Amino acid sequence: MRYAVVIEKAEGNYSAYVPDLPGCITTGETIEEVKQMIAEAIEFHIEGMREQGLPIPKPISIAHEVEVLEVIN
Repeated sequence: MRYAVVIEKAEGNYSAYVPDLPGCITTGETIEEVKQMIAEAIEFHIEGMREQGLPIPKPISIAHEVEVLEVIN
């Protein structure tokens, strides 16, 4: 399965979350670190859900980037 991940720049680091897995979040100092950390967090999150007998949500979110040519102030 492939889950969409949102990565956001914070003041001193990056954070990431998975819209289809509520509560699955992490932080890292770099984008590469946060990518690695969220992959581990997804595995850990799903493992915990299985142990609790909870259904594993199917990935339904889609990430899409939109290029904006002009910034409006």
